[in-house]
Amino acid sequence: MEITLKSATLFTAIILSGLSAGFFYAWQVSVIPGTKKVMDPTYMETMQHINREILNPSFFLIFFGSMIVLAISTFQQYGSGVTFWLLLGATVTYTLGTFAVTGMGNVPLNNELDALKLTKMSALELAEFRQYYESKWNVLHRMRTIFSVIAFVLSLLAAFFAAKNI
Repeated sequence: MEITLKSATLFTAIILSGLSAGFFYAWQVSVIPGTKKVMDPTYMETMQHINREILNPSFFLIFFGSMIVLAISTFQQYGSGVTFWLLLGATVTYTLGTFAVTGMGNVPLNNELDALKLTKMSALELAEFRQYYESKWNVLHRMRTIFSVIAFVLSLLAAFFAAKNI
């Protein structure tokens, strides 16, 4: 079996989109249930720290890399039938359902949270903001988790069809 640039790009797209889907899924089933059990000040402070620390090269590689390499792989597969269409679906799904939801939903909420001076807020203010933030943030996170998993599955299917030359 010959490894081509096209197959290496597809393999990279699958790895990155799988890492992204795994990251969001793991967060959905571990961090979210855990943070629901802590008091408001702890939740708010923890989320501020997490939102600051997530901005790192490792996260950027899988978050941006998935979208970029899926798009490159889609372009490379143009004219290859089912493989192209599955990759196009994966790219659009990831771009709109994961990347755009994060950029237009989770990030603005994170910025609002980051701007707060938690030590200057009353217990009532903390509770009210948490309710506002957590309810919206978790819905958006569930959406991006679902869409990142769909994008990963579509890219896996694309590899299957690419191997069959369909």
